[in-house]
Amino acid sequence: MTALPNIDTVLRSAIDAGDVPGVVAMAATADGPVYQGAFGRRALPAGPDMTADSVFWIASMTKAITSTAAMQLVERGKLALDKPIADVLPELAAPQVLEGFDAAGEPKLRPARRPITLRHLITHTAGFGYDIWSPDLLRYEEKKGIPGIISCEKLALTTPLTFDPGDRWDYGINIDWIGQAVERVSGQKLGAYFQENLFEPIGMKDTGFKIGASQRARLVGMHARGADGTLEPMPFEIPQEPEFQMGGGGLYGTAADYLAFERLFLNEGRANGKQVLKPETVRAAGENQMGALNVRLLKTAIPPYSHDAEFFPGMVKKWGLGFMINTERVPGGRSAGSLAWAGLGNTYFWIDPAKRIAGVILMQLVPFADPKALAVLSKFETAVYAALA
Repeated sequence: MTALPNIDTVLRSAIDAGDVPGVVAMAATADGPVYQGAFGRRALPAGPDMTADSVFWIASMTKAITSTAAMQLVERGKLALDKPIADVLPELAAPQVLEGFDAAGEPKLRPARRPITLRHLITHTAGFGYDIWSPDLLRYEEKKGIPGIISCEKLALTTPLTFDPGDRWDYGINIDWIGQAVERVSGQKLGAYFQENLFEPIGMKDTGFKIGASQRARLVGMHARGADGTLEPMPFEIPQEPEFQMGGGGLYGTAADYLAFERLFLNEGRANGKQVLKPETVRAAGENQMGALNVRLLKTAIPPYSHDAEFFPGMVKKWGLGFMINTERVPGGRSAGSLAWAGLGNTYFWIDPAKRIAGVILMQLVPFADPKALAVLSKFETAVYAALA
């Protein structure tokens, strides 16, 4: 791995300025990793130094892995993108759409006008949302005593749609339902399916829903940024004995593991000499799968956990089979048609098929879309492209 001191400087500067507690960042080309850096501490105020093998809650970066598992099962004929998902998940046979609340504060529900498909779920166009960006869903959960999705309780999956399937894009519990579908047709728990079909062939040794003893020794603590900009440790952990394994956000892992997953999409679905995903599936994953619909701004309903969030405001963004797609080149960075997403604790990744570059940067703080964390991401990406140009 080549020494790239300019990238080191960008990351070290963010730590020296106190912008983030700690960071691990890595980049690769199709041929393999080209950069890794670890700076700061795993936990404030005096936790151990960050190391390249530190373990993070990768949150919604789990979604691309779950989506990829589903596409393997599409390849094998066990799932279909455009058939009603109720064929596999009868729980979704009669979805209800929330149309607000009546004068007494009771939710107003009606049947959805069309069935939900796997394509709807994988592109976030099914109608499901998240309470963190939906005041109506937050109110519905409070009214009905439904816990948030991070509880990993099955009751958390029982929220209604907020629009009819296929009508628009909204970010939500769609991929948790895909995880349920993977379990149903494979006959395996989600983590077991991942281990056998993705993690082992790719060589991802430190990723899973359950934190093992070795991973816990390298675990990075969560932090919360206060209104005054200061960072404080924040107790947080995904349930380790969950009612369901959260395909939308339950994984813990390392930057090296995630970079290995990303490289599948630079190498036509191959890893370690194995064909993990068909080349045509890799191509489809990076193509617009939502038609005329666009990814939109996520407006926060719970400010302590997320700012208003949108990548590249003013640019049209699409969704493929597990990834957001930017439709224009980012100055100094990724090409048009690159794939990306993020996790609630300010973890971010991108895959640039045109330039055959992938990057991942992991931090551990809330709110999501923290401006200082986003600035570190942007500077890291620019430095990667400057070094590899």
